[in-house]
Amino acid sequence: MDLDAARSGIAEVDRRLVELLNKRARLSLNVGAAKRQTLREQHVDGEPEVYVPGQEKRVFEKVRGLNHGPLSGDSICSIYREIMSASISLQSDVTVGYLGPAGTFSHQAAMKRFGDSLAYVPYARIEDVIVATAKEEITYGLVPIENSTFGTVVQTLDTFVLQPAVKIRAEVFLPVTQSLLSRYQLPAIRKVYSHPQAFGQSQRWLDQHLPNVPRVEVASTARAAELAATENYAAAIASEACASLYRLDVVAKDVTLAADNTTRFFVLGQSSDGPTGDDKTLLMFTVDHREPGALCGALNVFAKHRINQTAINSRPSRQRQWHYMFFVEITGHAQDTGVAQALEEIKAYCLDLVVLGSYPHQSY
Repeated sequence: MDLDAARSGIAEVDRRLVELLNKRARLSLNVGAAKRQTLREQHVDGEPEVYVPGQEKRVFEKVRGLNHGPLSGDSICSIYREIMSASISLQSDVTVGYLGPAGTFSHQAAMKRFGDSLAYVPYARIEDVIVATAKEEITYGLVPIENSTFGTVVQTLDTFVLQPAVKIRAEVFLPVTQSLLSRYQLPAIRKVYSHPQAFGQSQRWLDQHLPNVPRVEVASTARAAELAATENYAAAIASEACASLYRLDVVAKDVTLAADNTTRFFVLGQSSDGPTGDDKTLLMFTVDHREPGALCGALNVFAKHRINQTAINSRPSRQRQWHYMFFVEITGHAQDTGVAQALEEIKAYCLDLVVLGSYPHQSY
């Protein structure tokens, strides 16, 4: 095939693609209309959920299976991410809150999950994102929950204690590479800004290369980049994306401790999605600390029902001194028969029990 014929063939494919994309968009609008009709018939107020992570997961799995190259499966999913983002924006005005400003890893994770077609709202603190979601000031919120190198993001768990009404709808994994950004070269740097998690992930590099330089914690890596862009002899630990956003040089690339450094995020909303057959559930509860074996008894319920526990954390309950709230992530959905039975039994050991949400298990 010569060049002109190839270009002519591409033009025809583009024409058909545009027709098919708009046909798909019209069908998406029909889906939204059918959801609203169902709510009216059930006499339920409010708007239907437009982001359904279980359905999204099925679409991605299906298009990967249909793909035979030369495009990679990841490329096909990236294309479909934007197709579904555009479809969601047609059905409803969706706003997604994240820990800002622009350029944070939370921003990148939100874009990875929701695409370019939705409206994004930056917040100064993780707590602000969760509170805004609880008050329905935004449609969905996205917050970090843990890092594979530095562990749990305690600000998120602490806010769940105060705002238990929000529900987890999905999880998102984002590979994280931290860099040292500045307007100055390494010998001239006198102060480094970053988020506590980023400092933890890059501690070994900083100890080796900037051992005596003060480290100042701020609310986000992008905020650190903002400050480094305006202050003399300052630097930031942040993503390379922040270098272009805030006109900084990349002084050192990949200063993280581990090559596979990854952060997991939660998508929050007013409700969780239904079971998919491959889900996880996050529980929050406290026990009578005066009762010997109370926590052990609660956890043994899961073993009895052969339910795996994938994570356990504890945080101060804010009820009284030395009293703790436990966060346990388990496999399965709260509506699954075995999980529902376990949740009923565990109440015998718990003073409080909150299901923070069930969500599809995501691959990295």
